[in-house]
Amino acid sequence: MDGLTIILLVVGVLIVLLIGYYIGLKAGKFRAWVEYKEKVKVEREDAVKRSRSVLSGQFSEQLAPYLPNFNHSPSEVRFIGKPIDFVVFKGMDDREVEEVVFVEVKTGKSSLSPMEKSLKKAIENKRVTWEEYRFKG
Repeated sequence: MDGLTIILLVVGVLIVLLIGYYIGLKAGKFRAWVEYKEKVKVEREDAVKRSRSVLSGQFSEQLAPYLPNFNHSPSEVRFIGKPIDFVVFKGMDDREVEEVVFVEVKTGKSSLSPMEKSLKKAIENKRVTWEEYRFKG
């Protein structure tokens, strides 16, 4: 083999390697794109499912005072939303509040959040106060 043949052989091998690298790069990008599209589809479906669950929970919260097994008069209930769903001013219909009740509405298998648990504990430990604020102006 003469020098020219060796050079042509090396150049040919390099060209084949570059073509292989380019094809591998394109194939890898295509594969990553296909996997990305599938992942986006799955995550969108999950997001829609979660959104429906949240909306259903919020609808149930707003509707709860009007359901037959709700223990309080809807006219005595005030929606707060966060960190607790409702405050009930028991006796307000008779113009004399005799009790204040905090109500959290849950649906399905949901449980109290850490904030809701801490609020429940504060109420149970009677760490509830009255404060009056007067605007001076």
